[in-house]
Amino acid sequence: MTEITVAALQLAFTSDLDANIAHVSELVREAAGKGAQVILPPELFEGEYFCRIEDEGLFANAKPVSEHKAVLAMQRLARELGVTIPTSFFEADGPHHYNSLAMIGPDGAVQGVYRKSHIPDGPGYEEKFYFRPGNTGFKVWPGPDATTLGVGICWDQWYPETARALMLMGSQVLFFPTAIGSEPHDTSLDTARLWRRAMVGHAVSNVVPVVAANRVGVEHGQTFYGTSFITDERGDILAELGRDETGVIVATLDLDRIKRHRAAFGFFRDRRPELYGRLVQDI
Repeated sequence: MTEITVAALQLAFTSDLDANIAHVSELVREAAGKGAQVILPPELFEGEYFCRIEDEGLFANAKPVSEHKAVLAMQRLARELGVTIPTSFFEADGPHHYNSLAMIGPDGAVQGVYRKSHIPDGPGYEEKFYFRPGNTGFKVWPGPDATTLGVGICWDQWYPETARALMLMGSQVLFFPTAIGSEPHDTSLDTARLWRRAMVGHAVSNVVPVVAANRVGVEHGQTFYGTSFITDERGDILAELGRDETGVIVATLDLDRIKRHRAAFGFFRDRRPELYGRLVQDI
C-alpha cells in the first residue's frame, strides 16, 4: 500500500518578509511533526497580496529563484525536516516577472520551477500588471515513495483543463496555493463556496485528492477568507480550516486505493480526445 501524508497551511501575512517566513516555518515544523511529507503554504507568502494595486515600485521585490529569501528559507527547512515544500514566490528572470512556484524536495534542492499559466486581471487582483503568463507549461513532480504530484497556482485552480492536464501527466495528488478573498467591485459577492466547489469538482471528475491552501486576514480593506481544505478523490472533505483560523491541516491518502477507484470510474478509459479539438482553438 502506497500512502502519502499531506498538509496545508493557513495564516495571515504582513509586509515583513522575515516575519512571514518565520511564521510559515513554524507551521511547516508543526505539519512535519504530524507526519506530513508534502506541506503546502499559501500563494505569495512572502508578504501582503500586493496585486490589489498597480505600483511599479513593487517589481523590486521580485528575485530569481536562486536568490529569493522565501525559497532559500524553505530549502533549508525542507532539508532539515526531510519534507517537500511547494514554494510560491515572485520571480524575476532577466526583464521578465512571473508568479512562480519552486518545488523543493526533501533534500532541499529545487526540483524545478512552475510559472502560473492563467493570470487574472480585475479589481483587487490586478496580476497582469506584474506577471507574464507562465512559459513552463504544466508540470508534475516526483513526490515521496515514487509518487507524482501536480501543482497549479491560484487562478489555475478554476480551470478544469489544469487539473486534467496534470492528471494526464501522471499526477496522484493536486495542490493549489492560493490568495483569494473579498471582491472590491462587489461587496455582496462571496466566492468562498465557488472556490471550493471548483476544486472539489476537479477531485470528483479526475478521481484525485486535492489540497488547497489560502491566506486569512484583512490587508488594506481586502479580507482573505481562508477555508483551506483537503478533499479525497470522491470530493469528501478530509480536513478544513475556517475563515479566520491560523493553523495546519493534515491527511493521509491511500494512493493504491485511489488508483483502483480511478480505474473503476472509467473517466480516463472513456475519454474521446478526437472530439476535443475545439478546446484548443483560440477562435
